Amino acid sequence: MKVILKEEIKGFGKPGEIVKVADGYARNFLLPRDLAAVATEKNVRRLEHEKRQIFLRQEKAKREALKLAEELKATSVTITRQVGEEDRIFGSVTTRDIGEALREENFKIHRRQITMDDSVKKLGVYECQIKLHPEVTVPVKVWVVAQ
Repeated sequence: MKVILKEEIKGFGKPGEIVKVADGYARNFLLPRDLAAVATEKNVRRLEHEKRQIFLRQEKAKREALKLAEELKATSVTITRQVGEEDRIFGSVTTRDIGEALREENFKIHRRQITMDDSVKKLGVYECQIKLHPEVTVPVKVWVVAQ
């Protein structure tokens, strides 16, 4: 019997795949537990339609991320901190600080989207990466200046 998997089943496949299984396995295990649906022509068409909708949403999200990336490339963030000896700042600059500075510039970036190679403990210019989409990452310069 051919079924469309609704969840990942070890040894058979991932959600959305059409697989052939034993009739008894489908009737007694997969279908009662709502892990699969019978692969009728109607269900296959619905699955193809859902896959197409998901693909279109992902493409739209990628286009929006690329548009935002172009705007972010021209942006740099300035963060002021109190300074101690040898240009060392009190505390450090975190992804939360960078996220707040970007919010002030009218960008909606969550701090979890921001990654930094090293911690910022001194004055200077640093670069952070902002992951807008799984395929779109943009570098942004962060200026740390004395208050």
